[in-house]
Amino acid sequence: MAKKSYDVQVISKLCKACGICVSLCLGKPENVFTQAPDGKAVVVKPENCIGCLNCEMHCPDFCVEVSEKEAE
Repeated sequence: MAKKSYDVQVISKLCKACGICVSLCLGKPENVFTQAPDGKAVVVKPENCIGCLNCEMHCPDFCVEVSEKEAE
């Protein structure tokens, strides 16, 4: 069975740079997110997303979206 993969997006205009998604990310081996110089979340390693949805469920501004990619 193939490993599931996920598409992770941050709607930058809604992000208030709280860092919750960055701190709660369970991505392996590295965090899916980093913070830009302005503090806003940036997706840098979407391939590390395990689909736990911690980032999406805890974002107070609803700016993180995680969706499962279709099998190729």
